[in-house]
Amino acid sequence: MIQQNPYQKYMQQSVSTMTPGQMVVALYDKAITELNKAIYFIEEEPSIPKAHNSITRVADIVDTLDAHLKEKYEISKNLAAMYQYFRENLIQANVKKDAEILKMLLPFFQELRDAFAQASKGF
Repeated sequence: MIQQNPYQKYMQQSVSTMTPGQMVVALYDKAITELNKAIYFIEEEPSIPKAHNSITRVADIVDTLDAHLKEKYEISKNLAAMYQYFRENLIQANVKKDAEILKMLLPFFQELRDAFAQASKGF
């Protein structure tokens, strides 16, 4: 049996007790962190592999958010279109290692994060 370190155990427990709203906010938080890291790895500490990994993580988060949309809600169509826009720009940013594209996306992620944080308080 593989022994988990205390941090892994804590993280697993905290994720398993999150509400769906808290989980969405946590995903946006992680995406924002990874966008900032990618910008850093492109501009400050040039590292193509690290920038690539961070951009790929953001794309994975966008895919996860998109996969869990509920089609019965009108807003889901708008979010799906926005997630597609994010994907296209993340691909371009990754291919070109263009921090400006990532900087352009960052406010969208921050706004969505704040909107979901506000909405999840109502539940």
